[in-house]
Amino acid sequence: MSLPPPRKPDWLKVRLPSGPNYARIDRYHRERGLNSVCRDAACPNQGECWNLGTACFMILGHLCTRGCTFCNVGRGEPLPPDPEEPARVAAAIAELGLKYAVVTSVTRDDLADGGAKEFAALVVEVRRQAPSCRIELLIPDFAGDRDALAKVVEAAPDLIGHNLETVPRLYADVRRGADYRRSLRVLAEIRHLAPDLPLKSGLMAGLGESAEELVAVMADLRAAGCSLLTLGQYLSPSRRHHPVTRYLPPKEFAALRERGLALGFAEVVAGPLVRSSYHAERQFNTAFPTPNDP
Repeated sequence: MSLPPPRKPDWLKVRLPSGPNYARIDRYHRERGLNSVCRDAACPNQGECWNLGTACFMILGHLCTRGCTFCNVGRGEPLPPDPEEPARVAAAIAELGLKYAVVTSVTRDDLADGGAKEFAALVVEVRRQAPSCRIELLIPDFAGDRDALAKVVEAAPDLIGHNLETVPRLYADVRRGADYRRSLRVLAEIRHLAPDLPLKSGLMAGLGESAEELVAVMADLRAAGCSLLTLGQYLSPSRRHHPVTRYLPPKEFAALRERGLALGFAEVVAGPLVRSSYHAERQFNTAFPTPNDP
């Protein structure tokens, strides 16, 4: 007999989304047919981030070809890529006046290059329509295809992220279709192709891992050349998904952040509600300040 899930603690409670910026971005999504991780992945920070005027756009549809048991994004047979999508997302970034844009996608194992061409085209369009906007890409593993990775790197985004999500022991259950070592090789290959390009990854806590397993993954990420890290609490979207085994208190996230910094990460954002794109611009500017940054 399985144990009931732990009760959600007070520190994970968030306000219902509201406010003028939230309404503006929500309306923009609906009117322009845009997808975002904020909505499809049921992100708890949607209200906060949209009120700050930021969003994490999701390209290549809203159906994933894999079946990760932690994820709220739908699974199925996706439609062919929309050739107008890169220009449409870039127009949204320009019209919303974003200074920092995060763009990710579902995993598209049905495409020969996993969608790398569409990521590259989007960077080109953002450079054309919103030249002052920094671009962070959160990419899938492209099945480890080096040519696909090269397409994305050659487009010259400001940062590339690829999430490991959890510890290797849990991959068979939590990240079906993914491979821990392959994901590390993806990051290492990007580092080889572009030695100066910042790399980022994200992890979740509360899936059944230990603190020492998380720290071991952090060390692997540093060895692969990753300089930025996000670490947040896993929240199960439904009873059909992987269960939450434990809710870590804020002080444990603070301790994990310190251990990550000690390993040499330029910046670690860790906390119960942290997600991959949470305060992404602030994290980038903290790690890589320029004379023009406030």
